Amino acid sequence: MIFAAGLGTRLRPLTDDRPKALVEVLGKTLLQHAIEHLKRFGITDIVVNIHHFGDKVLDVLEQHQNFACNIIISDERAVLLETGGGLLKAKAHFKGEEALVIYNVDVLSNIDLVKMHRYHQAHQALATLATRSRESSRYLLFNEQQELCGWTNTNTKAIRHVRPANSIQQYAFSGIHIINPALLDFITQEGKFSITETYLDLASEHKIIAYPHDQDYWFDVGKPERLAAAASFIEKNIR
Repeated sequence: MIFAAGLGTRLRPLTDDRPKALVEVLGKTLLQHAIEHLKRFGITDIVVNIHHFGDKVLDVLEQHQNFACNIIISDERAVLLETGGGLLKAKAHFKGEEALVIYNVDVLSNIDLVKMHRYHQAHQALATLATRSRESSRYLLFNEQQELCGWTNTNTKAIRHVRPANSIQQYAFSGIHIINPALLDFITQEGKFSITETYLDLASEHKIIAYPHDQDYWFDVGKPERLAAAASFIEKNIR
């Protein structure tokens, strides 16, 4: 599933007339970059949620014949549901699946999703979260076994512990995760909510683990200056 429904407020004025999913980097929309990355690892059945300028996303998918994928739209144009609510709304599309890759549309990375899935399987996790040792104001906290045990906001000093730990490692979340769809049956929240809250609620009794991937390149392109930095890096090092 590609989370593409966000308002893209941090990318204004680029998102004054389009959703952030259709902002371009090196001649391709962020949506196309995300779809093509999933396709590299054999993922062609993809749910895309829409809200802000949702009609324009539908038009682009039609123009490109869904990029040769089976694209299912989860329509949030009436109400934006955030990550948790958006995932729960799309629940019916994941029946019978062994694993679900979730990918933020404003992320550019060369993360190996097959390797990440093998890690997820080997650890028999309910959810595996791609993480990095990078500067952030919000961190997920993990114990010695790389199991989620809390969350903190370094700006507000807020902290939440959900599992005991002798030592704590803090990582920033990369906006890429793999879940066992059985997780959706454990969700108790309704309406609009963050998937991070769900992970924290479930972490005391279920295995929610970190997948550190500092060896990969990764960009959050949610701000204009980050778009430029990502484009420069990819053009110099990848193309």
